[in-house]
Amino acid sequence: MFYQDINTIIVKIDAGLSAAESHGMAVGMLCVNNRTGPGYWLSELLHEGGDVSVEDKAILEDLFGETSSLLASDEFTFELLLPDEDAPLSGRIEALGQWCQGFLFGLGSTSATSEPAANWSDDSREIVKDIAEFTKLDADAESEDAENDFMEITEYLRAAVIFLHTELNSVDGRTVH
Repeated sequence: MFYQDINTIIVKIDAGLSAAESHGMAVGMLCVNNRTGPGYWLSELLHEGGDVSVEDKAILEDLFGETSSLLASDEFTFELLLPDEDAPLSGRIEALGQWCQGFLFGLGSTSATSEPAANWSDDSREIVKDIAEFTKLDADAESEDAENDFMEITEYLRAAVIFLHTELNSVDGRTVH
């Protein structure tokens, strides 16, 4: 899925979010409960927004389904939905912060119906703290070091999210699918 295509739909349905924040929300929900369905995510997206066309709903459901599959895959192919590398670094950093905000919202909105965060491992709680810190990134940074930092944070998030998904969806060490 392309960021701009999803962002156009998110803007059209007046969700008040970006594609990055919407995707982060879906991923957060799936990390806490991999049985979360696209309907719950869409209801959160449309909470303050308007209607969604049948075609746009199908695209968003496909995004959710693909995200769920990639998180559960052993291939480590999960990617954050962010603007392309051609976009200015400041826009990508801003979208990364929005993705993290959406992720935290998704964790919180789904945690109410699952295991309390107080029962999570120290590693899981530390990752969530890191993600909260990433919401404060300076979007005005423009340098080769900032580009490298952005790439490192993105890779860390990919691995951290897969770890959280696996850990929070396991029962006695077995992943629940």
